[in-house]
Amino acid sequence: MPAASSFRFSNLCGTVYRQGNVLFTPDGNSVISPVGNRVSVFDLVNNKSRTLSFENRKNVARVALSPDATVLISIDEDGRALLVNFKRSTVLHHFNFKKPVRDVKFSPDGKFIAATHGSQIQVWQTPSHLAREFAPFNLHRVYTGHYDDVLSITWSACSQFFLTTSKDMTGRLYTLYPVEGYRPKTFSGHRDAVLNAYFSADHKTIYTVSRDGAVFTWGAKEEGGEDSDDDDETLPLGIAANAHASSSTGPDNTIPNTRWGIKQRNYFLQPGTKVVSTTFHAASSLLIVGFSNGVFGLWEMPSFTNVHTLSVSQEKITSVAVNPTGEWLAFGASKLGQLLVWEWQSESYVLKQQGHYFDMNTLSYSPDGQQIATGGDDGKVKIWNAASGFCFVTFSEHSSAVAAVEFAKQGQVIFSASLDGTVRAFDLVRYRNFRTFTTPSPVQFNSLAVDPSGELVCAGGTGDGFEIYLWSTQTGKLIDVLVGHEGPISALAFSPLGDRLVSASWDKTIRVWDVYGRSTAVEPFRLNADALALAFRPDGQEIVVSTLDGQIIFWDLRNALQRTLIEGRKDVAGGRKAEDRMTAANNSSGKSFNSLSYTADGSCVLAGGNSKHVCLYDARDGVLLRRFEISQNLSLDGTQEFLDSRKLTEAGPMELIDDRGDESDLEDRIDRTLPGARAGDMSKRKYRPEARTKCVRFSPTGRSWAAASTEGLLVYSLDDAIAFDPFDLDLDITPETITATLAERHYLKALVMSFRLNEQPLIRSVYEAVPPRDVKLLTRQLPVTYAEQLLGFIAKQMESSPHVEFHLVWVSALFGAHGRHLRERSGDHAATFRALQKGLTDFQENIVRLCDDNTFTLRYYIDELARKEVEEGGPASMAVDL
Repeated sequence: MPAASSFRFSNLCGTVYRQGNVLFTPDGNSVISPVGNRVSVFDLVNNKSRTLSFENRKNVARVALSPDATVLISIDEDGRALLVNFKRSTVLHHFNFKKPVRDVKFSPDGKFIAATHGSQIQVWQTPSHLAREFAPFNLHRVYTGHYDDVLSITWSACSQFFLTTSKDMTGRLYTLYPVEGYRPKTFSGHRDAVLNAYFSADHKTIYTVSRDGAVFTWGAKEEGGEDSDDDDETLPLGIAANAHASSSTGPDNTIPNTRWGIKQRNYFLQPGTKVVSTTFHAASSLLIVGFSNGVFGLWEMPSFTNVHTLSVSQEKITSVAVNPTGEWLAFGASKLGQLLVWEWQSESYVLKQQGHYFDMNTLSYSPDGQQIATGGDDGKVKIWNAASGFCFVTFSEHSSAVAAVEFAKQGQVIFSASLDGTVRAFDLVRYRNFRTFTTPSPVQFNSLAVDPSGELVCAGGTGDGFEIYLWSTQTGKLIDVLVGHEGPISALAFSPLGDRLVSASWDKTIRVWDVYGRSTAVEPFRLNADALALAFRPDGQEIVVSTLDGQIIFWDLRNALQRTLIEGRKDVAGGRKAEDRMTAANNSSGKSFNSLSYTADGSCVLAGGNSKHVCLYDARDGVLLRRFEISQNLSLDGTQEFLDSRKLTEAGPMELIDDRGDESDLEDRIDRTLPGARAGDMSKRKYRPEARTKCVRFSPTGRSWAAASTEGLLVYSLDDAIAFDPFDLDLDITPETITATLAERHYLKALVMSFRLNEQPLIRSVYEAVPPRDVKLLTRQLPVTYAEQLLGFIAKQMESSPHVEFHLVWVSALFGAHGRHLRERSGDHAATFRALQKGLTDFQENIVRLCDDNTFTLRYYIDELARKEVEEGGPASMAVDL
């Protein structure tokens, strides 16, 4: 088992968008999306996703990326900002705007950041991402003039001017530096809040869009035209103490000196809807608008020609973005958690992802570790690609919450158990529900187990008799009912050897069943409290059980002996919730583990419960190795150890006061929820989600583990690049001596030295320098102690390196030289073998996909050639066997 400290947060799956604004990177190939208090990046070209490692204090409200894609600013609901090195995902600076920020934008030259500050606009100089400064944020200037909250900021291409819009139904044009005799222009005439204002590509036209669906086109007034009524009424600029006092350094002051007037008024005429989000692509003069009914449209300006209208969601589109080329459009719908990328010219989806609508209850890794299945309160089963982080299939046959999911050990089949009283089997080749298992009397299933052969599936839950039901996968028929428990069944698990079934129940017992034998005698193992979860050790000789009093108990099944006991109440203790009357230390609720999982080698146990902590214990000594904190998001309940007494009012905690009546949109003020339609206590006016972990599972490869939490599917993986773990090291082994040995073509010596130093980049450089013709000879001479290390290294390289044949030559040579030794110790190296199998399967799928693409392309060329020859009077057919 690798060091517990080697596990680092890797990715957040299961949730693709929560709130805030989505945006494209400057190259147009990736979408940046706020997910809770984190930020995810979706690479649309390479089909991968990653979540940046930093966390904001609360849910992210606005994000902005510098034009050179080096600096990202992430601002939460309270106005606290993080300035992040985007490529390294490291936090450079913390800053507090002290008010909620509606919009933040980098200037096109990247030198300034403009942010809304209530009815004002603040422009700051962009801090350097290279130098470490004590006070990196320098205020350039404060702009006043609006009478209500500012909603948006749009910079001109020259970075000298910017447009702002506000709830006061006006837009304004400001200059970065003072221009002599200039007062900010006011664009008025709208009858609702102005959401956005945009410059045309030549900066001779300005477009303003209001929430009621009006688009005004502004241009230069003709000589002798009427003066604008609002120009003389504007307020003078409020200038900060360190403002630039000189006139504009820009060479062209045409924009501020233009006398702007309305040229055209246009209306979207979408009855019963409001405009929620807009964006503009200046190069192609395309205005993209998202409405409150889930419809979006494209209009070509200034002619206001409707190019495209489509309904992409059932809820309002809260954010819209367009990539620099204008080909891809990104949409975010916060209520459903949808993120869509649409290519409007071909009318096809580039990306269409949606997380679970309610909480995620359970998860399961596929046997090769390539896929993760999740089940949620919305009754859906989703399958995620562990490498890319994308969901590729959703099953929605269940009519109630999914409580458990399990992969079959062999074959492409997944099983799910639900509170609707059914267990379903899904085919991952044809993507269909091919079996539905039911019971004679209604039962709400909350536990599931599948035997290693895949022939039997069993489930238990809360029924009248607390029975365990067994079905045949082949026929779908109920073949046995196991009776004996006196309380609801909380967990089931088959032995990895397939000979025994273990069940845990709220009747304070666990029972071991011989499902294939003739004996019906079952002796219960007595516990001190209700059993909540159990797991088998990979060798099938031991089980671990968690109980309601916070204990974790290890049982030796062969001798029916309790081996180790862990008191985990203090380890799993979470924070204090807003409505709690006692401190977190004195509160006994939630101090237990409801999910357990062994590591791939069985040396450690991972445990999670209804708190923000996931604990990793040593299975032999019962020692806490590490406690992971799944979230620091203060928007969730239970993340703080102590509550702020300043937020306690006579009406109760400030976080629980219902403030929906203050929303600006009518549909946001109306409460349409029905009793029982969401989690939480329905007697309360406001519901805050709690930070908790419902399920934890270790990957079969042993290199990562996942937790189904309130935030989504959190994936933690080994970070070998950071960990320095040398062994058998002496003073003569340095990177310089290894490089010199490699230059002398002593490949075996250099490889062994690099493994002894154990620096991954150095091992890779030596590994790739070995000529393929020398690999077979080198592996025969390689000491057997390094064989398993080398296989693990190759398995990791398969995930990112393009050298397919080179890796296969190494693997073949290693198994040929050390196959007998590795087979004798296959149990110790199981995690490495699974990782190797995962990499080989990836290779196979990529090669098959590439061959299919080439075959289709060749067939297309041959058909085109045959068609041309027919048209030219040549031979009528051309038969080529591909």
